[in-house]
Amino acid sequence: MNSRIVSFLFAVLTMLLSTNVFAAAPIKIGALFAVTGPAAFLGEPERNTAKMVVDEINKAGGVRGRKLELVAYDTAGDATKAVQLATKLIKDDKVVAIIGPSTTGETMAVIPVAEKEQVPLISCSAGSKITDPVKKWVFKTAQNDALAVGRIFEYLQKHKQTNVAILTVSDGFGASGREQLKAQAAKYGIRIVSDDTYGPKDTDMTAQLTKIRGSNAQAIICWGTNPGPAVVAKNARQLGVKTPLFMSHGVSSKKFIDLAGDAAEGVKLPSGKVLVSDLLPKSESQKKALVSFVKDYQNHYKAEGDHFGGHAWDAVMLLKNAIERGADTPSSIRNQLEKTRNFFGIGGTFNYSAQDHAGLGKDAFVLVEIKNRDWVIVK
Repeated sequence: MNSRIVSFLFAVLTMLLSTNVFAAAPIKIGALFAVTGPAAFLGEPERNTAKMVVDEINKAGGVRGRKLELVAYDTAGDATKAVQLATKLIKDDKVVAIIGPSTTGETMAVIPVAEKEQVPLISCSAGSKITDPVKKWVFKTAQNDALAVGRIFEYLQKHKQTNVAILTVSDGFGASGREQLKAQAAKYGIRIVSDDTYGPKDTDMTAQLTKIRGSNAQAIICWGTNPGPAVVAKNARQLGVKTPLFMSHGVSSKKFIDLAGDAAEGVKLPSGKVLVSDLLPKSESQKKALVSFVKDYQNHYKAEGDHFGGHAWDAVMLLKNAIERGADTPSSIRNQLEKTRNFFGIGGTFNYSAQDHAGLGKDAFVLVEIKNRDWVIVK
């Protein structure tokens, strides 16, 4: 056989192999994100990131020779819609796992569906109650609000600021945060001297802040997601409130700074390390992955990769790792997720177990402060 024939046969073989890389049926992954509505600042980067990562995985040859197919729906932040779409993903689209939803309230509504249908759910929401107590089919990638509360309280304890006012939004995320703020206070020697709430659609919190101003609070902790916390920051400045203002990790993106404007100056909050990836020391184990993610997102969407997009990055990669270990059904994926150890993600180092479906420790957070419309690490 001459060399030309050999070359021709090799070319044909290569073509056949390349056209059959994804000959096996794709593995369908469902996603529920609040791409529109009040929580769009969460859902849009999550959706964008999930799509970006899945596309990159497929371009690299897929997982075990199979393409990943992302079936993503917009919940608009509506819990009822999230339940309907979760059911559609399972019944009609036949997905093997679901990423999301974006908010705690939606996630709590969807959990019974995932549990009943026995399909793993990897929530991108922060509420501790999502995985505490542990639910067999439910995991999460967002750092627990219990850890975020502890990070703030550690700082207050160190600076002997013991009298604290809390102002929390009256939704699932706010209720979970309020529960943790009250539960952990005594452990850190914190006394809650004012405890108030505001509605998710409220546009003025001067009444609550006026009440707080009349207390002996040494710090104010606002627990919510945009736009409410930005309103709180603006109202506090308008009232001339000088008490240090802390926010939750629910606003750890540039969107909060955009909404609050000059009133964001000096606000402190716990955040995943991705916001300050460029400021981390070279010895930081996550630094390389974090910087890479930020640049990758910037290249794709001309915007900074953030804390919230990171939750989706972690969820997709956790599923990829489970599939690489041979899982391709809901039950086998669930089992492999639970065996995940030392997964270095955007949110931190994940170690799931039968007793822990949140997987992150206190070191997943840093405390950051807003200075000159940017982030700095609080030492």
